[in-house]
Amino acid sequence: MTSREGVRIVDSADVADSAVIGAGSSVWHLAQVREEAVLGEGCIVGRGAYVGTGVRMGRHCKLQNYALVYEPAVLQDGVFVGPAAVFTNDHYPRSVTPDGDLKRGDDWEAVGVTCREGSSIGARAVCVAPVTIGRWAMVAAGSVVTKDVPDFALVAGVPARRIRWVGRAGEPLEQTGDHEWTCPRTGEQYLEHDDTLTEAS
Repeated sequence: MTSREGVRIVDSADVADSAVIGAGSSVWHLAQVREEAVLGEGCIVGRGAYVGTGVRMGRHCKLQNYALVYEPAVLQDGVFVGPAAVFTNDHYPRSVTPDGDLKRGDDWEAVGVTCREGSSIGARAVCVAPVTIGRWAMVAAGSVVTKDVPDFALVAGVPARRIRWVGRAGEPLEQTGDHEWTCPRTGEQYLEHDDTLTEAS
């Protein structure tokens, strides 16, 4: 295991020299972090995970084993990406052009997935770019996300649809009034209006 400025990088990992890795972060076996990627402090990149060129990750993000985060994805602080989850980056993926030539980098336009603060993506979920996962939202394992996910929403299925509201603790909220929801763990309260949820205070 090697260390560069307080970063733990396992010898079998492939980290580009131009990648910026925040202090206290760890990059584990067989993971790859590409050129110009930026990871904040205290991030974890699990075994076999992939971080694409120029991907931006905030503080305390976790990419579990074999998660694939393709550029130009943006992960804000505290984002969790479960094992084998995939973030796509191509509207119309093809290996070749209509003429049959191998497609090159300038033959298509990369589009990204944005994960807002505290959001979580379950194991083997697929986020089809371009989509935004809202603050503290949660995507259930195995889901396919094809449209934006609101803040605090728990979505599941193929395609993913909202099935519950969740709070910052990740637990489903309990309805305590006509438009009021409460976290059973923390007691934090939330207000629902027009299919959106906001913190009460």
